Amino acid sequence: MKKIQILLVAALLAFVPSTFAQKKAKAQDKDNTVVLYIARHGKTILNTMDRVQGWADTPLTPPGVEVAEFLGVGLKDVPFRAAYSSDLGRARQTARIVLDSKGQTDMKITEVPQIRETNFGSYEGDLNMRMWTDAAHYLHFKSQKDMMDAMKDDPGLLIKAINTFKELETLGIGENYNDVKTRGQKALREIAEEEAANGGGNILIVGHGMSIGVFLSDLDSFGKKPSAGHMGNAAVCKVIYKDGKFMLESFGDMSYVEAGKKLSGK
Repeated sequence: MKKIQILLVAALLAFVPSTFAQKKAKAQDKDNTVVLYIARHGKTILNTMDRVQGWADTPLTPPGVEVAEFLGVGLKDVPFRAAYSSDLGRARQTARIVLDSKGQTDMKITEVPQIRETNFGSYEGDLNMRMWTDAAHYLHFKSQKDMMDAMKDDPGLLIKAINTFKELETLGIGENYNDVKTRGQKALREIAEEEAANGGGNILIVGHGMSIGVFLSDLDSFGKKPSAGHMGNAAVCKVIYKDGKFMLESFGDMSYVEAGKKLSGK
């Protein structure tokens, strides 16, 4: 009997390392690719009034709710493993509507302050025209239109304009381009690394128009840049994260909203 027990123990000891090695190999073979669906929030009251909305916050308007619903329906075939939003109400509200509209009603939303919109300081709530015109004059353009036209050939002017907002605002709390980029890219990398460690999958992130563009400006490891231009409400940027590298697949994509609108019969 004792001899049999010894043989059984020996067999188990021989089996354990083999099983462990198999599990380790299986874990290494597992695809931990993370696909980030980074969406802008739906339209808000301040958006509708064409006023500056950075850290200032207003809720979604009825059209803003509707476009978020369309986005959710358009993403119905994309199962999300996790969801994140900035801690501003318009982003959080949009994320909840998107998840509920696609049927993932029980999914928790993790709020991340670092993916907030740019802080525009004393310009918060002011007319967009005033802020952009002030920046244009500071940068020696006759008008906002002249500066915007020049941006088509010189995308770097946007960086100068964002830096100018911080120079001109009077509360001393505004952010420049690098302030926004540093905090946002750090947050995106932390989210991507955590989700990759959990096995990868599709991840929803809801943020803000200008700051998303700043975050993605040079995030792509292969040199791809976001396209210039305005990002519509509920537009999606798709970013792939694999082996420590980001790849920007699409920017400002409204096709999910259009698909959801069509499926909703609107």
